[in-house]
Amino acid sequence: MKRLLTLTISLLAILGIGLSGCGHQKSAAQSEKTSIVYDHTPQKQASRLEKKNATEKARLDRRQAKLNRQQASFKAAQKQSSAAQPSSSTAASTVNLANLTYSGQPEITVNQNKPGFSQAQLSTKRGAWATYDNLDQLNRVTGASALLNQSLMPTAQREPLTVDPTGWHNKRTHHGWLYNRSHLIGYQFTGQNNNPKNLMTGTRTLNSPNMLHHEMDVATYLKASKSHYVRYAVTPIFKGNELVARGVQMRAQSIGSNAVRFNVYIFNVEPGYTIDYSTGYSHAS
Repeated sequence: MKRLLTLTISLLAILGIGLSGCGHQKSAAQSEKTSIVYDHTPQKQASRLEKKNATEKARLDRRQAKLNRQQASFKAAQKQSSAAQPSSSTAASTVNLANLTYSGQPEITVNQNKPGFSQAQLSTKRGAWATYDNLDQLNRVTGASALLNQSLMPTAQREPLTVDPTGWHNKRTHHGWLYNRSHLIGYQFTGQNNNPKNLMTGTRTLNSPNMLHHEMDVATYLKASKSHYVRYAVTPIFKGNELVARGVQMRAQSIGSNAVRFNVYIFNVEPGYTIDYSTGYSHAS
């Protein structure tokens, strides 16, 4: 019996040690498992970088698409303007120019920059002169032409402008006013100021610097000599029954030389503003 008791105690001791060892191994495994921490930071950073790259790529794709549209529009405008063949009334070119779409280029050349005046139209037999076409059924200006010379230039003090052309709905902008009462033939050439047949609603940018740039070239040439003449014509380009012109076509040719020679179309637009050409109202864009 004593021997049996001893064997039982020994057996229990052995079993206890085994169980204790298993428990210790299990506890260690759990401890090792709980001590493992996965660092997701690199994955999150990579994900954020991918999103950033995708956003930047989308932005660049939109910008490239916009540039492609602008380039296509400009090429179409050049193709149309090159095909425009101005006559004395510019009726043929007016149809084409009215359909042009502004795409960021404020001015384009027409007919390879050739004014297209005939020899008869360049004659100086009548001396200097200026004519202003009648207003149309909508009271819009239709055009003006002249053979410019120093003899037509005004010497009297200029009076304030009071005539309101069609579509005249002016407003303040960050640089002054949205619209100017734009002369077809500049005041400095003929002294015609409040002539309704010579005034249109033009944006500040159209009037100055775009039209003024060409006018100053003409004025500089005329002031250089009393014998200098320049054949000149300006035509507002309206689309349909709109009250505000989409732009103006300016043509000039110095007599006896090519010192002054151009045929351009200037868009009647103002950066930062969208114009309703049918009424003259506008809003910031």
